[in-house]
Amino acid sequence: MTGRLALALATLLMLLTAGRPGFAQIYVEPPVLAEDVSAGRLPPIADRLPRNPSVVDLGAEQKEPGQYGGTLTMIMGRDKDTRQMVVYGYARLVVYRPKTFELVPDLAAKVDVQDDRVFTFTLREGHRWSDGQPFTTEDFRYFWNDVANNSALSPTGPPSELMVDGEAPKVEILSPTVVRYSWSKPNPEFLPALAGASPLYLYRPAHYLKTVHGDYADPAELEKRIKSGHQRNWAALHNKLDNMYKFDNPALPTLQPWMAVTEPPSDRFIYRRNPYYHRVDAEGRQLPYIDEAVFQVAAPGLIPAKTGAGESALQARYLSFDDYTFLRQSETRSGYETYLWRTAYGAHLALFPNMNAEDPVWRTLMRDVRFRRALSLAINRHEINEVIYYGLALDGADTLLPTSPLYREGLRERWASYSPKSANALLDEIGLTKRDSRGVRLLPDGRPAEIVVETAGESTEQTDVLELIHDGWMAAGIKLYSRPTQRTVFRNRVFAGKTLMAISSGTENGLATAETSPQAFAPTDQIQYMWPKWGQYYQTGGKAGEKPDLPEASRLMELYRSWRSADSAETRTRIWAEMLDIWSEQVYSIGLIAGVLQPVVVDLELHNVPVQGVYAWEPGAHFGIYRPDTFFFGPARPRTPESVLTAAVRSRR
Repeated sequence: MTGRLALALATLLMLLTAGRPGFAQIYVEPPVLAEDVSAGRLPPIADRLPRNPSVVDLGAEQKEPGQYGGTLTMIMGRDKDTRQMVVYGYARLVVYRPKTFELVPDLAAKVDVQDDRVFTFTLREGHRWSDGQPFTTEDFRYFWNDVANNSALSPTGPPSELMVDGEAPKVEILSPTVVRYSWSKPNPEFLPALAGASPLYLYRPAHYLKTVHGDYADPAELEKRIKSGHQRNWAALHNKLDNMYKFDNPALPTLQPWMAVTEPPSDRFIYRRNPYYHRVDAEGRQLPYIDEAVFQVAAPGLIPAKTGAGESALQARYLSFDDYTFLRQSETRSGYETYLWRTAYGAHLALFPNMNAEDPVWRTLMRDVRFRRALSLAINRHEINEVIYYGLALDGADTLLPTSPLYREGLRERWASYSPKSANALLDEIGLTKRDSRGVRLLPDGRPAEIVVETAGESTEQTDVLELIHDGWMAAGIKLYSRPTQRTVFRNRVFAGKTLMAISSGTENGLATAETSPQAFAPTDQIQYMWPKWGQYYQTGGKAGEKPDLPEASRLMELYRSWRSADSAETRTRIWAEMLDIWSEQVYSIGLIAGVLQPVVVDLELHNVPVQGVYAWEPGAHFGIYRPDTFFFGPARPRTPESVLTAAVRSRR
């Protein structure tokens, strides 16, 4: 079943079951809100919910009806992790369904799609923002007219996901609950972008942001707010407050299950239930079940130990597979159990030669495919797998996983076998034949070939892997150093071309189908560490960054654009095949290993978290696809049988 068909069927099902017997029409008030309702500070639940709330079928998701209350504590490594609450909350216009990854309506009650060109969204009548104000198509109009197309707020224009070969959508407000987006050509990335971990937002809380918009606000009052907010002008103030994904402005109304309470900086961020949240269970209980979530901030290196001490009720972020043994040993003492979820990365770790490096000598080398291939061939991936991952990972390049229907034999092995002789031959062919007294090759300008591989510095896993790579590269005459930096600094250095090479996770979605966007395999995003300036060029419509000037990279962009306008699955499959072939041959990212299992620590009193899941940013938003609003605290669960806990491990052998 295609994602589009699933979306249509799910929409029909929701409409048919909205008033069906067995689906509650009498709603249950969360106890924590009862006092505010009695005092008149909040309307009763029937007046807070949409007329047709989203009914979560717990049975279909193999979950049990929950009970209200409790605080969900997690540990994060920095203030900016506030955005993870949006990732996990996973309220979107459309969302992915677990296991099948089909798209279904969520904030939208109904979505009509015609030829991947015309998308009509019907909102839920009576739906409200977290402050009680109506959520209507005015919020969509405001974003499109007053934010996306306002040069002061969006100097590069609308988001790239809304542009099809330079064509902006036609946006029609058909009623207070119906809005339509249309293009002359298909835009198959539109709905997936809305369901993303970092979603494309088509709306803003207009009633809140108009108070700081130059076209709406009282000039004198606006000037006061600009000064008190220490901003240079109204646009800077608007952008500071308009941070729906960052989730660090408690005053900004939200549609997520929990609302931000704490302003940064802080070492403890609190999120309280949204009294106007749009989802209910089949018995009429408004979600979320859990009243409050808390992010406790700690140094990333301490998070595994703190988790093992029982300080987190739900934890995966900042945990890695090398923490698994320690976490299992601490389970009985701390009252939790450790699940192992599969991951979807094309490469759990990959090296990214920066082809936009500012150093001209290194930039020339990084753009030489022979150099990239040589570095890849000088890596002993089998050793990395055995030493770091107990032989349970998959060796090979950064490409699709074997379980993807698009995978072809040989993709993962191409230029990824350990061959010091071939690596040295390629480096000699380039002309790097002179060496210093250490055996390090000399660059054309006489400098030693020393590469500093930079990391985000959030775990020792990456530096441990780099230590194993060091000897193989040294045998090929390349000296490797590693440098951990804070993530924001790390990214800014990559973007500016100051970083020669980075190590990070590889392709996000290694389970792609023909209907999945191949944008990760073309220079489409600044966050792609191998060509950040080329990606920025695409994102900004040529207003920033640099145009790709390698023929193979340009061909990937041509193919990506062809995929966007393709009219059949067969055509998209063919395009994918050529893109994967170019990607593998050119070794733009040097994949190391894939299929590494993700430890997920779950308190025994926390219910409805799946024992077996997929931990993926795209698609799935990590925990988001499993609806944390349905998790709840209750009596301690019986421990999961060992055979079930280790099923993921056994499946890798």
